[in-house]
Amino acid sequence: MIKTLAAQIKEFKKASVLTPIFMILEVIFEMLIPLMMASIIDDGVEAGNMRHIYYVGIFMVGAALCGLFCGIMGGKFGARASTGFARNLRQAMFGNIQTFSFSNLDKFSTAGLVTRLTTDVTNLQMAYQMLLRICFRAPISMICAMTMAYLINARLATIYLVALILLAFVLFIIIRRAMKYFQMAFPKYDELNASVQENVSAIRVVKAYVREDYETSKLKKASQAIYDIFQKAEKNVVLNMPVMQFTVYACILLISWIGAKMIVYGELTTGELMSLMAYCMNILMSLMMVAMIFVMMSMSIASARRICEVLEEKSDLANPADPIYEVPDGAIEFRDVNFSYYKDGTKAILHDINLKIKAGETVGILGGTGSSKTSLVNLISRLYDVSSGAVLVGGHDVREYDMDSLRKQVSVVLQKNVLFSGTILENLRWGDADASEEECRRACRLACADEFVEKMPEGYHTYIEQGGSNVSGGQKQRLCIARALLRKPKVLILDDSTSAVDTATDAKIRKAFAEEIPETTKLIIAQRVSSIQHADHIIVMEDGRIDGYGTHEQLLCDNEIYREVYESQTGGSGDFDEKK
Repeated sequence: MIKTLAAQIKEFKKASVLTPIFMILEVIFEMLIPLMMASIIDDGVEAGNMRHIYYVGIFMVGAALCGLFCGIMGGKFGARASTGFARNLRQAMFGNIQTFSFSNLDKFSTAGLVTRLTTDVTNLQMAYQMLLRICFRAPISMICAMTMAYLINARLATIYLVALILLAFVLFIIIRRAMKYFQMAFPKYDELNASVQENVSAIRVVKAYVREDYETSKLKKASQAIYDIFQKAEKNVVLNMPVMQFTVYACILLISWIGAKMIVYGELTTGELMSLMAYCMNILMSLMMVAMIFVMMSMSIASARRICEVLEEKSDLANPADPIYEVPDGAIEFRDVNFSYYKDGTKAILHDINLKIKAGETVGILGGTGSSKTSLVNLISRLYDVSSGAVLVGGHDVREYDMDSLRKQVSVVLQKNVLFSGTILENLRWGDADASEEECRRACRLACADEFVEKMPEGYHTYIEQGGSNVSGGQKQRLCIARALLRKPKVLILDDSTSAVDTATDAKIRKAFAEEIPETTKLIIAQRVSSIQHADHIIVMEDGRIDGYGTHEQLLCDNEIYREVYESQTGGSGDFDEKK
């Protein structure tokens, strides 16, 4: 874990080294001040030597200014190192998330990833700054102060040592009890963020069903859970202050009482007693800082583990040693394919899939809910790897291709269409960043999106709100199809991507595909028979198996499932999953 996190310090190593150096220098200058103060009292005030007072006073001011300068520089470099460390952590996590396969993403919730990128990174940023500044300053200050106290008077300094040991023992018990609560707290943030995310993304549904009170109560429960855990932790941590204050005042009383007697007997000077008082406060305040470090570290350890889970997660998918960068054509073949979302192969989703699709063919895929239609096509662009068997595109196993090259030639329009905030042109150019405006217009004509885009006040420069909230479901689907077409793919997969489009527009899109991109292999998942009945072949899926394969006419004659669906949609209820 430490190695993983330390790798993100990168260009901030210099600042990370300079911070503790300046903090150590600050401590050294601070340790000199009580000695100078003792000299002023003993050799200046009591001896009536004003020259000595001025002389030592100048050095005292100089030491204070040097200490101040070192403290400022330590703070400056500490802030630079900690904020840079946090920035690198966020970038490294986000970059690694981009490499994840779908199976990797399935291990983490969206809310959990957001919490790791925000709350957990902030905790580590604060902990790293404390580590560089206080973690170096406090122990060294404590050691130096204890050494100086022993040099002045070993008998009185022993009081510090006893108090230090007792206080450290008590603080250890307090922090150990609090640590378990801090480790429980951060997973609760995932639940809180999940509640907020779900509510905001589905706010229209919430309002439509008047469920604001229910959602508010959900958030209240998640928030209350965090409150309860932190309250239990703080009940332990809050004991730090009274224990510390009791120890400080007890030490001051003992030192004052014993020190006064020693002054009377001539065993100690007034200046030395004042120095010992200063070192007493220094030692005990340093110990309090150490206690704060332990509290912060106990909080950050849980965050560090969660961050390392993301940083150390390796994609299940990787490029081969000598990948193929060019996809010859859109021919697709499934050879004895079995697939499961679990690595051990249990709970198989696809069973014994054998299928050949020629380049340029249009193939429809039909099946009930849960029949694994989407799982089938996800294997073509290698969003998942098969459990056994092989999927070939262009005559080569998809595992032999460079993944980026493969996915650029296999365009997928998923069930959940997503548009990003930006203009229509900016969204379309996700398909091809270098596409001209004319190429974007052509893609929109093929997807029948031009008819509504050109009616918008700013046309292709119209701004799309986050999530495409200012366009309808059908418009969003057509823009997503146009975006996929801009890639000029060898294979185009439409995963129920015209479900919100009327049948007339659906027919226009299919006609445009047939006329304008005849060499592109087209796989169309649909619930409507009318969307695929003119396809070259149709696949009927049932429970992860191919139940039927053929033309519309062949399946009407030979496949009971297809015939029932066709009859239900042309003369029945239209419910695909309705049992006959």
